[in-house]
Amino acid sequence: MKKSKRALFSLTKKQFLVLVLPLVLVAFFTCVSFSAIANKIIQTSILRVIGGISENIEGEVRFAFEPTTAGLNMLSSAISSVESKRDVIAILKEMGSNYPQCGEVYFGTERPIRRGGYLVTKNEWDAPEDFDYKSRDWYIGAKKMNGGIYASKPYVSQPSENVCISFSRAVFDSDNEFIGVVGLDLWLNSLTDIISKIKVSENTRINVVDETGIYLTNKDPSLILNLNYFNDTRLQQKGYSTASFFDGGAKQFIQGNNFFAVRKIGESPWYVVTDGYVSDFTGELRMHLTIIVSVVAVLILICVMLNAIMQAKTNSRERKVSDQLLNEMQNLVVAAKENAATSQDQSAAVKEIVATMEDNNTLSENISNKINGVSDVATKTSNDVSEGVAYLEENVRQLQDIANANQGTIDGIKSLGDKIENIWDIVTLINSVADQAKIIAFNAELEASSAGEAGRNFHIVATEIRRLADGIIDGTKEIKERITEIQQSSDALILTSESGTEKINKGYENAKSLESRFESIKNASEITAGSAGEITTIIQQQTLASEQILVTLRQIASGVESFTAATNHISSASLNLKKIAVELSDSKENKGTKEES
Repeated sequence: MKKSKRALFSLTKKQFLVLVLPLVLVAFFTCVSFSAIANKIIQTSILRVIGGISENIEGEVRFAFEPTTAGLNMLSSAISSVESKRDVIAILKEMGSNYPQCGEVYFGTERPIRRGGYLVTKNEWDAPEDFDYKSRDWYIGAKKMNGGIYASKPYVSQPSENVCISFSRAVFDSDNEFIGVVGLDLWLNSLTDIISKIKVSENTRINVVDETGIYLTNKDPSLILNLNYFNDTRLQQKGYSTASFFDGGAKQFIQGNNFFAVRKIGESPWYVVTDGYVSDFTGELRMHLTIIVSVVAVLILICVMLNAIMQAKTNSRERKVSDQLLNEMQNLVVAAKENAATSQDQSAAVKEIVATMEDNNTLSENISNKINGVSDVATKTSNDVSEGVAYLEENVRQLQDIANANQGTIDGIKSLGDKIENIWDIVTLINSVADQAKIIAFNAELEASSAGEAGRNFHIVATEIRRLADGIIDGTKEIKERITEIQQSSDALILTSESGTEKINKGYENAKSLESRFESIKNASEITAGSAGEITTIIQQQTLASEQILVTLRQIASGVESFTAATNHISSASLNLKKIAVELSDSKENKGTKEES
């Protein structure tokens, strides 16, 4: 711990600004931002909770009023259908038993008491003749509402001395004529009981007030109808008036350390107001926020101390590095002098290599020129061989065409021989038919001779037929002789054509063999030409490479000379760095002496 404290206080002003101040600023900005965001979230959550509570309270209070208004509607409907006073009293008793929160239920007729009218209650109290109930607020208000429910201002009921509100409604008969007003009293202590059951927080206050702010409910009964909410609240009324605060809308807001909510109860002229301390909801959250801020501050302090320790270690490392730098500078001075001597020797060697490469470059150029000549001759030879191969290919193609044509001729002659065979069969058939016709004609002549004079004409026809048959037989013999001669000629022609086809095929095979040999010569000449071209390219690339090597060697020679000069500069710079390292080492030792003291 002493080491970290010493490292912390040994920081210079510049080191403090670089290491500590940024962390402090980040911590401050983080804490302020986090607090602002947390407060905003807390306020939003509180307002949401307060709004829900206010809505729930308003619903509970409205639920207490709704049975009363529903009961009034039922009373009005029931009384409008009866006529006797006794039936009205029975209806009022039934209403009182069903709605125990009502203090009193009553009905007053439009007709005055002195003219047969009456005012009765659920307790069967009958008003005397001098009791002027028609001048009461509940009667006048209900009559003006013309069928609507009228709610009077709160008052103290006698003799019970309970604060209540009168609800009344005009009653009409079946002919829609006004016959009286039915009313009931609602005790406000029932609202106090409802509100007292709603628990929000220890310091939260919930009350019902009228549109002017007068308390209708309060834990202290003596304040009901006697105190205004604005005289008993922590609300700062600079931005609010009675009219703006009780404007019929629901609102919830936070003012300072307090929250406030107001909501109108249904269609009534009364409001539920809620107020309390924000701390009732934010105590635990504030505690968590304080813990987070404290943790951040501790972490920042730890970071500062760690940075200070790291800076002290860095200073120690700098001192070691300065010592090493001093030693290396001494070594560098010696090495620089040695490099200067070596670079001079290398410069002379490089110059000799440059001269040798220049001679090699000249020789490469001569070889390249001769290879170019060889490449031109090989290319010309390849072109000539290509032309010869083309001529041979054309000769082979023509021989193939002749062979194909000769084969077509042979096939035609063979087809002709087949057709001649068919003709021979036909001639044989004709000869057979002629023989049969000759026999038939001979028989016909015999029959005609035996017939006498009657068969004379038929005998002449038969004789002509036999003569015609003899002529056909002679003609077929001549046709057979001609067909035989044609077959002999076609057979000789086939033999001659087949002999020619064999000679053509031999010529075709010889031409194909010659074409293959010329193709081999062509390939060899192309390979020769290609190889000559590749050798030329290689020689040219070698020449270019030699030139580049020559240029590079010249650059190296120049660089060696520059390196020699630079080595001299490094030697002098090393001496200067040695002086600086000595001074730096001395300053670190002085600083360490001060820290120890």
